Amino acid sequence: MGQSSVAAPNSPANPTAPVDGLIVVDMQTAFVSGEGAVPGADRLLERVGELLDRARDAGAVVVHLQNDGLAGTDDEPDTPGWELYLPVKSGPREHVIRKHRDDGFYATSLGEILIAAGVRSLAICGVMSEMCVRATSETALDRGYRVVLPHDAHGTYDVPAVPGVSEVIPAHVVSRVAAWSLGDQPENTVPTSAVTFS
Repeated sequence: MGQSSVAAPNSPANPTAPVDGLIVVDMQTAFVSGEGAVPGADRLLERVGELLDRARDAGAVVVHLQNDGLAGTDDEPDTPGWELYLPVKSGPREHVIRKHRDDGFYATSLGEILIAAGVRSLAICGVMSEMCVRATSETALDRGYRVVLPHDAHGTYDVPAVPGVSEVIPAHVVSRVAAWSLGDQPENTVPTSAVTFS
C-alpha cells in the first residue's frame, strides 16, 4: 500500500468530513496518570476529552476499549491501573468493551455494535499508538470503515535504546510512524480540532 501524493485529508481542498463514531482505546489509569503515564499524557487527556464532548453532543456512537492485561501487569483486571481514567456516560450510544488483544475487534462485540448503529466512519484515539490504536484502526480500515486518526489524540511511550541498533526513539516519533504505517487510507494527520461528528 503506497503513500498517496494527493492533497492531505485536512487541506482546504479536501476538508475532513464528519464521522459518526468514536473509539477511545485503552485510556486506562496506568497509562495516562502518575509516574507511568505516557509522555504528554495531560495534553492527550485534553484532546481525547474534546473528542468525547463533541461526539456526545452530536449523539454519535462512543466505544471505550478497556484492555485486560496479564496478571502482574499495570492493566491487570480489577486493579487501580486497569480502570478507565475518563468518566463513561453509559447509555444506548456509549459502550465499554473489554478486550485481551491489541485489536479491539478481535473476539469482542465492537463490530456488532457499530453495524447495529449504522456507523460507517470512525475517529480513533487513545493508547498505544503502535499497538492497540494501530491494530484497531487497521481492522476498521479492512472492514471498510472510513478512519480518522487525529495525530494529537493518540500516544505511546519512548522506545528504549538498543546498543548497536538505535538510540531512544521518542514517543511522538513512534506515534507518527504508527499512523504512517497504515498507508494513505486513514486521515492520520488531522488535528483533534478538525474532527467533527454527525
